[in-house]
Amino acid sequence: MNEIAWTLLGTGFTFFMTALGASIVFFFRGNINRNVQKVFLGFAAGVMIAASVWSLLTPAIEEAEKLGQVGWVPAAGGFALGGLFLLALDTLLPHLHPGNKEPEGISSNWKRTTLLVFAVTLHNIPEGMAVGLAFALAVGENGSIAMSSGAIALAIGMGIQNFPEGAAISLPLRQEGVSKGKAFLLGCLSGIVEPVFGVLTVLAASNITTFMPWLLAFAAGSMIYVVVEELIPEAHLGEHSNIGTLGVMAGFLIMMVLDVALG
Repeated sequence: MNEIAWTLLGTGFTFFMTALGASIVFFFRGNINRNVQKVFLGFAAGVMIAASVWSLLTPAIEEAEKLGQVGWVPAAGGFALGGLFLLALDTLLPHLHPGNKEPEGISSNWKRTTLLVFAVTLHNIPEGMAVGLAFALAVGENGSIAMSSGAIALAIGMGIQNFPEGAAISLPLRQEGVSKGKAFLLGCLSGIVEPVFGVLTVLAASNITTFMPWLLAFAAGSMIYVVVEELIPEAHLGEHSNIGTLGVMAGFLIMMVLDVALG
């Protein structure tokens, strides 16, 4: 298989995990416990932090040095551009985070349900980019990939943290009065951007291999923006913020072990 096929397989898995998380809406009654939500958000943040370092920034530096570049230049530059890219999306794209009353981004007449879906969709864009780039870097000339590849570790880690993300969109939608079936469908749709952006990023990377280090760092910067701007603050709202902190540490630990053990 070529890198596009591998990317579709990897992001297909992360999309499946989003859908699996969204399916909780069929079995869950009542409001989700706030402490459980904190753990989920913290866990997702920890996974994304570890993935940004081991699966994206470190390979970006190594790849740059292989190409004869100064390692830290594309790593730092791409990281900054990724953060600015998510800042622009966060500023312009109308979205509403669960539990908030006022939407962010430019004003619109969109329904609350649409705004809620777009909030989680923002998180999934850099995740799809990251998985796509990891597979583009790992696939050999003969189209094979080692089972010990860091790309597989990244896909597994992203998939694990996508499970609570799927629930984080379908359950609030259900609480907004949306039917279970529609809440599940919208939860699934929030993750469809991962295969889309994964493939688009691979196509771009294959045509401009010189900029692969920049693209890897770009994905890392995008994910760190999401972590610092959204996930960690939401995981530490109210009392007992140590629960969210433990979630961050657990996510970081699991992603680090996956990347080191498989990569």
